[in-house]
This record gives sequence, structure tokens and C-alpha cells, in this order.
Amino acid sequence: MVKHLLDLTELNKEEALRILELSKEFKERKENSLLRTCEGMKAALIFEKPSTRTRVSLEVAISLLGAHPVVLSSNDMQLSRGEDIKDTTRVLSRYVDAICARVYEHQTLSEMSVYASVPVVNALSDKHHPLQAIADVFTLYEKTGGLDFTLAYVGDGNNVCHSLIIASSIFGFNIRISTPPGYEPDFNVVKQAEMIGGKKISIFEDPKEAVKNADAIYTDTWVSMGFDMEEKERKKAFKGWQVNQELMAESEDAYFMHCLPAHKGEEVTEDVFESERSIVFDQAENRLHTAAAVFFYLWKEVR
Repeated sequence: MVKHLLDLTELNKEEALRILELSKEFKERKENSLLRTCEGMKAALIFEKPSTRTRVSLEVAISLLGAHPVVLSSNDMQLSRGEDIKDTTRVLSRYVDAICARVYEHQTLSEMSVYASVPVVNALSDKHHPLQAIADVFTLYEKTGGLDFTLAYVGDGNNVCHSLIIASSIFGFNIRISTPPGYEPDFNVVKQAEMIGGKKISIFEDPKEAVKNADAIYTDTWVSMGFDMEEKERKKAFKGWQVNQELMAESEDAYFMHCLPAHKGEEVTEDVFESERSIVFDQAENRLHTAAAVFFYLWKEVR
């Protein structure tokens, strides 16, 4: 059986904890390091959207494993000229040992997973961002010394929010969410997470209630890629959900988190972003270590 990672429901708790353990090993670079243990492997990295952290972390992580990343934009491929996704996927499966794609529509990944004979990994879609969520959980695991923490998410109920919701059920941490009316996370994702079990998913109308006594306060851009036509409307709707010093004061010791890139002055003020409580660059760094862990796990431990 080929194991894919389209969203975090593909992992059970044991598997998720193993990826955290591997992430720690990769980051510490111990003598028994797992670096260069995937010599000869190859991964196709497909990008329909621009990327900084995802592209660089994946390229470097795969190279550190001793494997070879093949980076492709949509314009580099016959997909841009109308070739079926299923045909492209079946061809790539003959060339590489994994397909990792950053796409506009989650359906693209779903179709790839049906026809791929190698693992398909979601590097971001409109529904989920599992690699980001794994890095976020690993970051808080490092900072708090465990998984018994409370994460408050303030802002758009988007792909990052969805992956954090599912992560909370798998890893067992508390999550509290506040979004403007009309921008709530997908009800089906919430129900799916609740069926997994874990801690209760709490949703608040008032962002101040959501962040009270939280261990970390997380936000994301108000206008994600693909929503540019809604920019004016979104900025108006999200005005009361900015993470500023007043909101941070509701939880005295909370860390500030953001998946980046940040639009300072919109979803977060610059003073919060640059404060000692901000761990955004720890999150960004951990994208590298957790990406290495994910690919090692899929290539070497899922057999």
C-alpha cells in the first residue's frame, strides 16, 4: 500500500508522534543522524503557486536525505497545455519516488493520489496545509516541552486553520478558534476532527475570549493567494481580528505564531511580530526538519 499525505487524517497518533521524534533527530543532527539515508531516491516538487518556505525547505530537506528534488512549475509541464492530471501522475510515478505538489485545488491532489504508485504529499492546497501544521506542532512541542498546550487561532478559517484543527485531535492539544462571521472553518473538517477524538475544538465569536490564557496565538494573512478579488471585503471583515498588543495582553505569556508571509499592519502589528514572544522564525526553520522527517518516514518506515 502506498501511503499519501494529503491531509493529517492520513496519520494516526502513533505515526504523527513518530514524525515529531524524527524531526527532533534531524534537527539535533546526532551522530546516529538519518541524513543521507535516502541516496538514489527522487521527488518531483510541483508548484502551481509561488513559494518561499515550502519550496526551499523541501528542496533542502530532500537533498539532506541524499535524495534528488526535481522542481517543476505548472508552465514547465504539459499540464499547462491540457494533459490530464492522471496521465501526468502515472508518468511521474515511473520516474520518481514521491510527488509533492503545491496546488490551487485540493481535488488535484486527490486525483493524483488515485493514479500515483508513489506517495503524494500535499505542499499546500485550498483545503489543507499539513506540512505547515506538523512544523507548528513541533515548534510548540519544543517550546512547551510537550503536547499539553492550548493554541488559539485568530483570523481566517482557511487551509492552515483546517490542518491545525485536525492536528489538535491527532496530537491531543487544545485548540480555540475565532473567525469573523462567514469565514469559519469548514464544518466538515471540524466534524472530521471531532470524530478522531482528542481535545474539544472550541469556537468563539470574540477573539479576546479565544486567546485568553492560551499558550500560543496564531494568525494568518487575511487575503490568501486566490482570494485577491475579495481583498477589500476581507480587510473590512477582519478588522477586529488583528493580533495586536491589546489582544496579546489577554494571555500574558503566549507565544505569537504565523505561517508567513505576514502582512504587518493587517493581521498582525509589527511590534507583536518583532517581539520576544514571536516564534515565527522558529516555525519557519522547523519546516526544514519536519519535511525531512516526513519524507524519511514515507520512504523508509512505511513499507
